[in-house]
Amino acid sequence: MKRSRLIQIGMGIAPLLLALLFTTLILMVMGASPLRAYGLLVSGAFGRAAKVADVVAASVVLVLAGVGVSITFTAGQWNVGIEGQIILGAIFATFVARNVPWPQVPLLTLMLLAGAAGGAVWAVLAALLKVFGQVHEIFGGLGLNYLAQGLAIWLIFNPWRPEDGATMSGTDPFPDPAWMPRLGQYRVAPLAVVLALVTMGVVYFLLRGTRWGLELKAMGKNPRSAFMLGVPSTQRLLTAFAACGALAGLAGAIRASARYGRMVPEISGGQGYLALLIALLASYQPQWVPAIAFFFAAVGVGSPQLELKMQLDSSLGGVLQGSIVLAVLLVAGWRGVFSRRLLRKQRAGEEV
Repeated sequence: MKRSRLIQIGMGIAPLLLALLFTTLILMVMGASPLRAYGLLVSGAFGRAAKVADVVAASVVLVLAGVGVSITFTAGQWNVGIEGQIILGAIFATFVARNVPWPQVPLLTLMLLAGAAGGAVWAVLAALLKVFGQVHEIFGGLGLNYLAQGLAIWLIFNPWRPEDGATMSGTDPFPDPAWMPRLGQYRVAPLAVVLALVTMGVVYFLLRGTRWGLELKAMGKNPRSAFMLGVPSTQRLLTAFAACGALAGLAGAIRASARYGRMVPEISGGQGYLALLIALLASYQPQWVPAIAFFFAAVGVGSPQLELKMQLDSSLGGVLQGSIVLAVLLVAGWRGVFSRRLLRKQRAGEEV
């Protein structure tokens, strides 16, 4: 095996090893057994069939949002507003569930379409703020996240208030046709899993096999050069945000229908922000998003066992997730330094 190949493999596994080392040191400082803690994480996520189903269900939203973010990342845009787009998708889906008395199949179809439309509208609003208001997408997205959260709370405590009084538990449950069918007694909806995987395949094809995807990549590499070469930058920017928002809104609709069966104040649950990290780890490649999302979901489902069995804060799972992201960025920096040094050596050799 060539040396360069070994270096690539080492760079690939280095972030996980660094993250595990960092988390292990934290556990040792706290006087806890690292092996037992990691064992509880694994058993908490995969010890029973119901837990595996929970991991798969949690992965669905992360896959949809992560794949969506990979679209805007490809275009060089940080769509931080994806959290609000998930909320708007849930709001639009909830409106349909509460007001359209249709049978299950057409009702669920309309809810999913409405959710996608809601997320797309909210995302395009962030894009319009950037294009015509010169508001950076990060600041515009964060502002829209707070606005979406406020809108959700207002709806739950006012026009959608339950008859017995508004609480943080959310609206009244959806009617039965608005609940996405689950797999037996488990909390996973097969339709949601299929939608997430199909979406990943479609986005992978669009980014790699179409002119639209090529133009988004050109914008991400060098916006000015892309514009000079005739890429309609404004239109492509709007479509990238709309596509990402539609997937986020779809995730919100699924979260409302398949997980809660109602609209709750914390419907997004920070999944949008986590999807940003997943897309970053996947290097904006949608085909890698499902595997990384599955790992993050497993850590999230398994981490409560640390609190139950070892009296450790369950946020330790978040520490592991965050340290992986930081380790990836650190290794990427090392890789850049190594590549530049190698290039300088090659140039020096050519001059000699």
